[in-house]
Amino acid sequence: MFSLQDKHSFALPVYGSDVHLISEPDHLSDVQWTEDSVILGEGSNTIFTADFAGQLILNRLMGHQIEKEPAGYEVTLAAGENWHYWVETLVRQGIAGLENLALIPGSVGATPVQNIGAYGVEVAQFIRSVRGVDLSSQQPFELLADECRFGYRDSVFKQPGYQSYFITDVTFFFPHAWKPCLDYPDLSGLPSDSSAEQIFEQVVEVRQRKLPDPKVLPNAGSFFKNPIVERTTLRRLLQRHPDLRYFEVDENKVKLAAAWLIDQTGLKSLRVGGAGVHQRQALVLVNAREASGQDVIDLAVQVRKQVYQRFGVTLEPEVRLLNSQGSVVL
Repeated sequence: MFSLQDKHSFALPVYGSDVHLISEPDHLSDVQWTEDSVILGEGSNTIFTADFAGQLILNRLMGHQIEKEPAGYEVTLAAGENWHYWVETLVRQGIAGLENLALIPGSVGATPVQNIGAYGVEVAQFIRSVRGVDLSSQQPFELLADECRFGYRDSVFKQPGYQSYFITDVTFFFPHAWKPCLDYPDLSGLPSDSSAEQIFEQVVEVRQRKLPDPKVLPNAGSFFKNPIVERTTLRRLLQRHPDLRYFEVDENKVKLAAAWLIDQTGLKSLRVGGAGVHQRQALVLVNAREASGQDVIDLAVQVRKQVYQRFGVTLEPEVRLLNSQGSVVL
């Protein structure tokens, strides 16, 4: 048995019996895909709630390539590279675009799967292609951005039939014609002509102030997605909650601030066993004191139930929850 406590940032004391570490592309030919297989990067968006009986495949591929083109920079990063390291490295080298996505934990390979986003920017805006190997057939694949079917915290890699797609590298394109994205309140105080470095520093400062460091207080970042609702639902909610926080999506839909919903329900600092809602950021559930997997599940269920009872809005997990058999459905 192998400890998985350091393989996921929520750091629950669980174990696995079949763990494969992939540090070279050649290692993939030794992996036989099974229905209980799971591919994992740094584990910052996955919580093992029990000992895992399936096959765990750890992506540790490293490498990078940067090419300057007439219209911008093409950057290819291996999937096992640390995301924040490369956000900072590119910004410091004068390659702008990812500064709003600073300090998001995890690996490069997880970014297209989740279509990570923050402060008005989604990684899909910069992805050219995603390459890898379908472990069920050992056939290589390359998907262009349009083929990845990116959505809000979603992509084709989350759909049935794509769980066996092992991402080896991601290619990004960053145009020279860059302009800052300062739409969110935490960035609105910056000058309109702010540099990418200034935005990067502000995002890092805000995230460090508001969010717990997983290495100090184990957590998996934002536990729930910000729910997207129809404008008819928004109008109903505003009648009862005129200070409701929301963001425009399109002419028909808006995105509600899940943290605000949880906070207004009075759940900040709620504890269930050793798991709790973070006192400064209600969207983050934490391993406050030797939590069990059941503590985490029970806490999440209670938060969802109480938010629905007050607002009639269902929160969906952003994190991937796994038990001994596979995915956990709340």
